[in-house]
Amino acid sequence: MTDVKRFYDEKAQYEWDRLERHRTEFAVTMHVFRDYLPKPPATILDVGGGPGRYAIALAEQGYAVTLVDISANCLEFAKAKAKEAGVALAGYVHADATDLEQFPSQSYDAVLLMGPLYHLLTKKKRERALGEAKRVLKTTGLLFAAFITRYAPFRYAAKHEPDLILKQRQRMKRLLATGIHKARVQEGEFTDAYFAHPSEIKPFIEKAGFETLDLVACEGIISMIEEKVNELTGELWEAWVELNYCLGKDPTVHGVAEHLLYVGRKK
Repeated sequence: MTDVKRFYDEKAQYEWDRLERHRTEFAVTMHVFRDYLPKPPATILDVGGGPGRYAIALAEQGYAVTLVDISANCLEFAKAKAKEAGVALAGYVHADATDLEQFPSQSYDAVLLMGPLYHLLTKKKRERALGEAKRVLKTTGLLFAAFITRYAPFRYAAKHEPDLILKQRQRMKRLLATGIHKARVQEGEFTDAYFAHPSEIKPFIEKAGFETLDLVACEGIISMIEEKVNELTGELWEAWVELNYCLGKDPTVHGVAEHLLYVGRKK
């Protein structure tokens, strides 16, 4: 995880700003939280929450949120942003999603895994992160887990670097077959990642001991064509958020979104 840690240590501001550029993703995710989270002041463990964008937004609503991340720089950035927003998080903890031993079992109403599962390249490590999340959840606690989809990098290539499928032919074939992305660090790429096929998500998490409640494409139907919508305000903006939230539940949309958000309850 050293490369992942280094990436986020260097990109705290970028990651904070990313959800300004991708407003629909943020708004749809917050809609999911609004529909499924218990009422404040429920306790939330935000594991891999980076610079704290969701942690702070939820704290503003009255939730008791503890932010966990492998990037010390992101945690410091989150502290400054929380102070700026006039809210207090319940804690800032430097830790890995696969080892949450400092947190007692059955101690949180909800766990967010909004990044770790697409940075853990092996199934064993992803299973370990899910096991830790389940352990710290209270009985019938809720899990919110984000994934980047298998086809997202190909959609990105189509928009920004269409020649990649020939220039990096073997690499792209391996990515399509395995979901594993090894970053071209020298070219400033996104860090090492695992891109999940939509069909694997529910069975994978259910096997870990969760009951599926929902699976939502966070961009709805506007992945990669979001610019005009993200400029909107007021009633028209809210209408597009609601539309994309509803359409994001349609399994036929899941393969063409960038992010999927799984919602499940601990069995």
